Amino acid sequence: MGGGWCNSIKTCSVRQTTKLGSSRFMEPDVFHGILGSDQSLNPDFFEWNKVKIRYCDGGSFTGHPESEFKNGTGLFFRGQLIWEAIMDELLSLGLSNAKQALLSGCSAGGLAALIHCDDFREMLPKDVNVKCLSDAGFFLNEKDIAGIPTFERFYEDVVNLQGAAKSLKKDCTSRLEPYKCFFPEEFISNIKTPVFLVNPGYDFWQIQNVLIPDSADPHGSWLRCKLNITLCNSKQLEVLEDFRKSLLKKLDGFQQNPEGGMFIISCFSHCQTWMTGTWHAPYSPKIDNKTIAEAVGEWYFNRKAAKYIDCPYPCNPTCSHFSLT
Repeated sequence: MGGGWCNSIKTCSVRQTTKLGSSRFMEPDVFHGILGSDQSLNPDFFEWNKVKIRYCDGGSFTGHPESEFKNGTGLFFRGQLIWEAIMDELLSLGLSNAKQALLSGCSAGGLAALIHCDDFREMLPKDVNVKCLSDAGFFLNEKDIAGIPTFERFYEDVVNLQGAAKSLKKDCTSRLEPYKCFFPEEFISNIKTPVFLVNPGYDFWQIQNVLIPDSADPHGSWLRCKLNITLCNSKQLEVLEDFRKSLLKKLDGFQQNPEGGMFIISCFSHCQTWMTGTWHAPYSPKIDNKTIAEAVGEWYFNRKAAKYIDCPYPCNPTCSHFSLT
């Protein structure tokens, strides 16, 4: 599961009263997309055993108890322990007998899948085919349109508040400030397990929170554009295209990884693997006539190299651009 992060006592306290902070508020779940059981809508994984890991720690399963405040806040930063407890439970229920395994996640869950990818690999025997899929989890360390590193500061607060450094890649934290190792661009080359990246070139969540947070647009001149790409003027589209180019540049090295896969489509969207409409359906977005599900299947089962990069907006007629207006 995804659901952002919390970076302060205040924002974490707010999550306590939502499904992202307490099982008291979690509704029954339905499995679609990559978790679906209909062969026509999920051709490669429909028969698999599937588990959806609920998200309640606000730190992509990286928090450590030593960072908890002892002054009655009622907040528990135990994401790493939650991750380990869930894995222990699943291994005892039969995961330890798996022949194939795929750890996937979307958004903050996509980041968690990258952070814990090699840990997941190490839990299973060497002869098991283990891979990881991150959907909309490649968050960029970019300054906003006002030239301020708003998102970097946010991640710094998350990592410091929750004591996440201990869960991050040691070969990254040994050379950089720990919070920088929350950005996949800094540690993806150190992941030993095969990874597939699904990311829209125009990720509306990143556009709204990394590139154009409210603090960088006090007069609201970007409001319509960042809620609906079809309402952007030509100058705004140039800024969004530069953001897409920055994503592609940071994926240059990953693109050379023979075990890696990627599907970078030029749609205005966010998570795409957990919904049938964007995963695999007659009307799903495609690159080179391939749906995301087909590309992921090619990569996971080693049928062919699967690195798909779309042309710039608005070139892809198969895109259904999300409108948040």
